[in-house]
Amino acid sequence: MSTAVAGRGVPTLVVGARGLLGSAVGRHLRARGATVLEARVPWADHDRAVPALHAALAALLRAADGGPWQLAWCAGSGVTSTPRAVLEAEVASTRRWVDEVLGEGADLAGGRVFLASSAGGVYAGAGRAPFSELTEPAPLSAYGEAKLAMEAEIRRLARDGGARALVGRLSNLYGPGQDLSKAQGLISQLCRSQITGQPLGVYVSLDTVRDYLFVADAAGMVADGLAGLPGVVPAGDACTKILASQRSASIAAVVGEVRRVFRRRPPLRLAASPHAAGQARDLRFRSVVWPELDQRQLTTLPAGILATAHDLARHIRAGELVRS
Repeated sequence: MSTAVAGRGVPTLVVGARGLLGSAVGRHLRARGATVLEARVPWADHDRAVPALHAALAALLRAADGGPWQLAWCAGSGVTSTPRAVLEAEVASTRRWVDEVLGEGADLAGGRVFLASSAGGVYAGAGRAPFSELTEPAPLSAYGEAKLAMEAEIRRLARDGGARALVGRLSNLYGPGQDLSKAQGLISQLCRSQITGQPLGVYVSLDTVRDYLFVADAAGMVADGLAGLPGVVPAGDACTKILASQRSASIAAVVGEVRRVFRRRPPLRLAASPHAAGQARDLRFRSVVWPELDQRQLTTLPAGILATAHDLARHIRAGELVRS
């Protein structure tokens, strides 16, 4: 199957279409000729979130008209420091939606479902890196626990509804379009700090190691993964795969790359935070599942930093991003 045309004309619903990954996945699929639908889900309102998901799925199935369809679940408002109650409410909404979809006896056999999970959240307490899909999950925070719960719901949707699912455990995503209101996105935050001159607080050790994956590369993996699912898993089954660059960099190394791009030292403020307890020191990944999906040319860290910086500068000039 040629991935250049894979997914052409297949209707795809993107949940979280305005987020970093969801917007990139939508652009990638549209470039391949797919019909992309977007779900706007009021996650803060449990009573409205589930009907919104129902309406979006119904629209997708109508667009498919009995043929194949795809669902890319890229939503997720939480980060490591998000309160447990907020994360549990999101999981509860998803669980109720899956209950109702399966309770209605919907035939999902023609569907391919992708869920964006977090490799860092899932493996944070797993011991010695690098981690693979064979590593036993060991979250250190409510965020990681919530991701595992979401994975279980999507697997249940596939198993009992007859769909195929890809659970993508993503490494640290970065790139144009990151939501800077969240306490995440080191590269985007460093670039904004360089552009605005506002000091950036760093709350973990500079030798903390992460795997940074440019969002456009991740979107390509998601699109290829959805297209290739029928050749990898049978209907009613799920594949769990780490989506990562499989190249690691310490925070100190990232700071050095940002310094080279901007040709000046970023204004950093080192401090302590109680949320650091949920952060692992070393999160390197080696995927051993579906290796064909990793065979692509990835964006280098300097090129990704430069693209992120240009996007941020454009938004700041337009007055679309505040200084803090």
